[in-house]
Amino acid sequence: MSNVKVSKSGQKSKGPVSPSATLVLDNNKTFKGVAFGAEKTVVGEVCFNTSMTGYQEIISDPSYAGQIINFTFPHIGNVGTNLKDNETLIPHAKGIIINCDISNPSNYRSIKHFDEWLKKNDIPAICNVDTREITNSIRDFGAPKGSLSTNPKAKITELKKINRDWSGLDGLDLAKQVTCAEPYKFNKNTKAKYKIVAVDYGIKLNILNSLSALNAEIIVVPATTNADDIIKLKPDGVFLSNGPGDPKATGKYAVPTIKELIKNNIPLFGICLGHQLIALAMGAKTKKMFLGHRGANHPVKNLNNGLVEITSQNHGFEVSKKSIPSSVLVTHTSLFDGCIEGIKHKTKKVFSVQYHPESSPGPHDSHYLFKEFIEMIKRKK
Repeated sequence: MSNVKVSKSGQKSKGPVSPSATLVLDNNKTFKGVAFGAEKTVVGEVCFNTSMTGYQEIISDPSYAGQIINFTFPHIGNVGTNLKDNETLIPHAKGIIINCDISNPSNYRSIKHFDEWLKKNDIPAICNVDTREITNSIRDFGAPKGSLSTNPKAKITELKKINRDWSGLDGLDLAKQVTCAEPYKFNKNTKAKYKIVAVDYGIKLNILNSLSALNAEIIVVPATTNADDIIKLKPDGVFLSNGPGDPKATGKYAVPTIKELIKNNIPLFGICLGHQLIALAMGAKTKKMFLGHRGANHPVKNLNNGLVEITSQNHGFEVSKKSIPSSVLVTHTSLFDGCIEGIKHKTKKVFSVQYHPESSPGPHDSHYLFKEFIEMIKRKK
């Protein structure tokens, strides 16, 4: 166990530290470590993220609702937190697992210590655990359920029961939990030429920024908004956002809406969960992945031009290859495992990608997709 601990003020103090946090996986692996962040007990799917930077953007990505993030990079928290790197106002990640003690912020942009930021956002965390062992376990046996408690009196038997009682992400609609309560305008561009309706299944702030930067007026609507209400807004195009949970569960209300938008020949662009919902609406199927893709270094091949893009990803479900109908063209594939990373309709103005082209955090290789969406809107107009 580490001989360094983080105090409430974020300062380090020397001396032996007793285990104050417990992580129990449903494969009966138990990890004892040092607690920081909020004091609470949570349950979620334990996944790993391989990114070396951008932990604030990752944790505040609404797509992590229902998940406990195990960071493979050991040094997390060392640049503190700031106001500009949040992807949503209220982060929905269940908990955080890191290897090393969090250090004091060493970046000029930092305004709040990582520990304080987690407390403010009610997210528990554990450090001084073997994150490599957790990652290897997920690699070999798939993403487990996990209970994390930062209460030093938590009992392992109770945490095991919490795991058994939780349903897991299969069949779980989490979009309703993270979506906006009512429509709103995202008016950052006073020279807007195009009106885009963005359906919020858990939308990231930097996706909105990327669309706004291309002269678009954006109206964000809740996940359950029906096609009639979207069409009444007279959009030039509709964007379907990223988000958490099982696409089949969200699709119960989202797919009929998307089908109606396609029927009305409205240009559509989807990312992540939006991509999976578009696939379902066009007749394909989705399935749970063994590992999922989470990181900022995932190679994807663009089948249109043969180029390889390094991408930022966060998804635990995928579109089934065998289910792709003849009307749909696969445009991008993963060079890690060959899964589908992009599709488009052969005759309709509809396309989508599984990864995150807004590059927050991560590389900028795929930002061209937003421009393609705007070009599609231009041709339609």
